[in-house]
Amino acid sequence: MDRQHRHQLKQNEFKDTLVSVEEYIKHHYQEVITIAIIVVAVVGLAGGLKYYTDRQEAGANADLGEALATFRASVGQPTPGQNDPEGAAYPTAQEKYKKALQQFNAILDKYKMPPRPKAVAIANYQVGVCQSLLGDHSGAVQTLTEASQGSDAEVAAMAKFALAGELANSGKTREAVKLYQELADHPTVTIPKASALLAMADAYRESQPAQARQIYERVEKEFASNATVAQAVKQDIASLTP
Repeated sequence: MDRQHRHQLKQNEFKDTLVSVEEYIKHHYQEVITIAIIVVAVVGLAGGLKYYTDRQEAGANADLGEALATFRASVGQPTPGQNDPEGAAYPTAQEKYKKALQQFNAILDKYKMPPRPKAVAIANYQVGVCQSLLGDHSGAVQTLTEASQGSDAEVAAMAKFALAGELANSGKTREAVKLYQELADHPTVTIPKASALLAMADAYRESQPAQARQIYERVEKEFASNATVAQAVKQDIASLTP
């Protein structure tokens, strides 16, 4: 069918549609008016919801930024006249992480209602990290397990990686290795395959150095073109117990 013929058919279809719509409106005027009112209301509601969601996102991001500034703040007294790019200094790491934990928990409380901004998922993950740094390992495992099951794949991967580290540090190597393998099988931007495999090898270093060596050598071969990874693996292999 040539282009002109297709164009003519489209014009005829359009005219027929206009006629049909016109006839329908004549016979269903009241229904059309009612539906139009509903549509306007729904569109207005959607616009209001988007405005509300955008406000929530902006507010949550700002709150998260403040909490992360605390988390990254330096420890000790800052040098007079020198600005700390990551926020005010804290006397001890313990005080810093306690303050950050309060701020991250405040975000979870403030943005309970759906739709929950992405910043909430990150705050939940950070709560688990703070708990770990403060020595609350059972709390960290519980929080990170919850965060690892979230809908945001990137944040969930970070939480699973941190959870695996908690398990490895507590001697639960098998459980940790299982999580690292899952991360290696399903890499993300936040936790690439090489990172998961190197962490898995690290988990084996003390108890099964031969297994750790095998994984290091696998990473060395698979990521030979990555100079940073290759150098790190060389150092890891050299430091292994014979």
